[in-house]
Amino acid sequence: MGGVEITLTPGWKTYWRYPGDAGIPPRFDWSGSENLAGVEVLYPAPKRIMDGSGTTSIGYETRVIFPLRIRAKDPAKPVTLKLKLDFATCEKLCIPADANLSLSFSAKDAAEPALDGAEKSVPEKHDASKSGPLAVLSAKLERGKKPDGSDSRILVNVLVRTPGKFDLFAEGPNEEWTFALPELVSNEAGRAVFAIPLDGSRLGNAEVPPKLRLTLVAGEQAIEREIPLD
Repeated sequence: MGGVEITLTPGWKTYWRYPGDAGIPPRFDWSGSENLAGVEVLYPAPKRIMDGSGTTSIGYETRVIFPLRIRAKDPAKPVTLKLKLDFATCEKLCIPADANLSLSFSAKDAAEPALDGAEKSVPEKHDASKSGPLAVLSAKLERGKKPDGSDSRILVNVLVRTPGKFDLFAEGPNEEWTFALPELVSNEAGRAVFAIPLDGSRLGNAEVPPKLRLTLVAGEQAIEREIPLD
């Protein structure tokens, strides 16, 4: 395990893997590392961040740790991670930034205390066969009445059995798809419906995506589910 930490000045933000209306997602380049088979970057649950211009970003404020799952080519030998990180920090204006980092370690090294609990902030993979306080139940296309389909939308049904605010974030099957931010349209007895307008979304090589990647966040709890579109 490892982690990449970004600490932000109050009033500043950085971005999730999908940044929302504006922003730059972080890019992790591990080329040049030694004895490295692969790195999986995990993304903590994000939040919506409004700014004065009326745009909404998806990301983090104050501090974020991106947990890393690191695989060595030869576990008996040390690993040297070399990272070129491209990202952005924004207050009123967005400032692209980069960092070049290097760290050598072995499997015998002591665990880093700063990573304690870091993975708890990452949304759990949702198992539809198990009950829990959060669930993504279904996603279906609702076709509009306009000939160009601009009033069509995707309706997502979720279950939330926790008090307080909750939110939903939607991604397509790959980076060719970007979706408008989901809008909460109903919330009764723990069952809520979000609508994702296709107007304002960037569609890929088909009229609608075959599946969605949905992240449901409620307080300190979050789940992620890939779900086919009905």
